[in-house]
Amino acid sequence: MTASAIFQHTELTRQRALDDLHILDTAPEERFDRITRLVKELFHVQIAIISLIDHDRQWNKSSAGIEPDQPLEYPRSSAFCDSTIDACGTLIVPDARLDPRFRDNIYVTGEPGIRFYAGHVLEAQGGERIGALCVFDTVPREFSALEQNLLRDLAFWVQNELNASQELDQAAAVQHGLLPKKLVSLPGFEVAGACSPSRAVGGDFYDWYPVGEGAAFTLADVMGKGVGAAIIAATVRAVLRAGSRLDGVAEVARIAAATLDPDLDEAGSFVTLFHARLDMDTGVVSYVDAGHGLTLVVHADGTTERLTSLRLPLGAGDDSPWQEQTVVLAPGSTLVSVSDGVLDLFDGTLASLDAVDRLVRGAPTAQNAVDSLMLRAGLSAPDDVTVIVIRRAGER
Repeated sequence: MTASAIFQHTELTRQRALDDLHILDTAPEERFDRITRLVKELFHVQIAIISLIDHDRQWNKSSAGIEPDQPLEYPRSSAFCDSTIDACGTLIVPDARLDPRFRDNIYVTGEPGIRFYAGHVLEAQGGERIGALCVFDTVPREFSALEQNLLRDLAFWVQNELNASQELDQAAAVQHGLLPKKLVSLPGFEVAGACSPSRAVGGDFYDWYPVGEGAAFTLADVMGKGVGAAIIAATVRAVLRAGSRLDGVAEVARIAAATLDPDLDEAGSFVTLFHARLDMDTGVVSYVDAGHGLTLVVHADGTTERLTSLRLPLGAGDDSPWQEQTVVLAPGSTLVSVSDGVLDLFDGTLASLDAVDRLVRGAPTAQNAVDSLMLRAGLSAPDDVTVIVIRRAGER
């Protein structure tokens, strides 16, 4: 097969996947507009766009920073995003005037005078490259590895929205892919977690990732089960990760709530949330709790502390300020956070936390504690079961 024939076949497959989404030339939707607004704010750029590459045009499903009277489509031959779908990931153009691929582009030499561009490819369910989530600015700039990762995570959020009608087993694969792929490197600490949905997909999730001299940890529980809850869970994860470079967990949660609350209200859903950052050097855990209230610190001195929740869940209409709380994870102590499905593994009440306390205290490692709870879930779990355990090395 010639190179031309291969291109034509790939293009036909790509176009078919785009057409199957039935999204071209549709009306604006808040589920996409909130993403471009968030992207524009997080990266401090003039323009953010969700673009789709049609036969001979780039069509913008959503944009932030472009006047409403501006066109929604542009010639594909002049579209930066057309180059992005050939880039297999993120395309970064620090200064378009110095890049031979773009220096003669009409949007560089004329209005709006693009200098900086970064875009991450958007893929359909079958991996076909159909568009890009991209940012523009009229001044040149660099784009760090952290910013690239944030843009990628936000692009995954867009993909989840585009493919919201995917089959249940495909949704399960996507949700599994959102869970942490590897442990964070925290010398002196053990970290373990697991999630077992009661159906193929569910509304619980846990997450961890490096932040500064430590790591961030999240456990969230979306009201409901199935694909709808899983999509909301993926959205919450993406928003929290996107805010990871902000100072303080309270600010991360504030932006997440401002972004998500309107849609949660419209969907009639809410999300309980425990989000924390651990300072590896001091053992200090800074956290916010929105209606979760199922986190324990099992201290090495034999006492156990249940961390308090100061807010209602996301989507419950709580306008009070976010307050950051702290607790010290001393040597030999363990933090465990669980979803409400864990309570159903025992007597279904808050008294079940006493059983969780005993199980964690008796487990030789963080992973053993998680495994013991998940073994119970495998025997009988009417609800999604999620647990995360952080143990600091030391005498217990």
